[in-house]
Amino acid sequence: LPALAADWLQGPYLYKLYQHYRFLEGQIAILYVCGFASSVLFGLVSSSLVDQLGRKKSCILFSFTYSICCLAKLSRDYLVLAVGRALGGLSTALLFSAFEAWYVHEHMERYDFPTEWIAITFSQAAFWNNIIAVGAGGAADFFAEWLGLGPVAPFMVSIPLLVLSGVFALKNWDENYGKKRAFSKTCGDGLKCLLSDRRVLLLGTIQALFESVIYIFIFLWTPVLDPHGAPLGIVFSGFMAASMLGSSIYHLAISKRYHLQPV
Repeated sequence: LPALAADWLQGPYLYKLYQHYRFLEGQIAILYVCGFASSVLFGLVSSSLVDQLGRKKSCILFSFTYSICCLAKLSRDYLVLAVGRALGGLSTALLFSAFEAWYVHEHMERYDFPTEWIAITFSQAAFWNNIIAVGAGGAADFFAEWLGLGPVAPFMVSIPLLVLSGVFALKNWDENYGKKRAFSKTCGDGLKCLLSDRRVLLLGTIQALFESVIYIFIFLWTPVLDPHGAPLGIVFSGFMAASMLGSSIYHLAISKRYHLQPV
């Protein structure tokens, strides 16, 4: 949860920070692309990297690389900011692979808990993640606007949370590893699955189109609303609350009461 909180805190003021440093829209777009491209590249290898390096070490590595990414925001040098975005992509890939992989291994292999408890744990984590996301927008607004610390402040506030998550893993967790598989075999199996089942290909296409729209939205919402004096942190909290509402409506729709099943 502190790792996720650190990630959410960086959402509302990223574009505003680059704008504050007097970069043009095209230059800011390139910085965003650096982050997205880095996520794609490191996302391909993150599972293999995490399994071989060790899940605990990967979580600690996440805390370190994301802290460096946040510190890079203090620089006005374009190259430093681009490197920071690349590190952000690596960190995001680790955030959404290492922590879950560590937990599932501990749950199944070390403690042999019932498999059905995993869904309950992830449900709880998702609920609190949504709460934290809403709170992060308000916290970012408080530090950046109310205290007058500027758009870099939320990134600096993220660092203690990242350090906390890394230290917590270091002190309390045991190391675990995944099965060693050749990267080429992993990619080959994934490609075979993608091409052999039309439903998987269609699902991936829909997901890619949806994510494309989301990324365009992420890039554009700040320059569209900021000239009108909108409080960016509060607006971000509104987005996250709407996302949480959508998730709640979905769970209600597929409940026994309504029986609306996705087909």
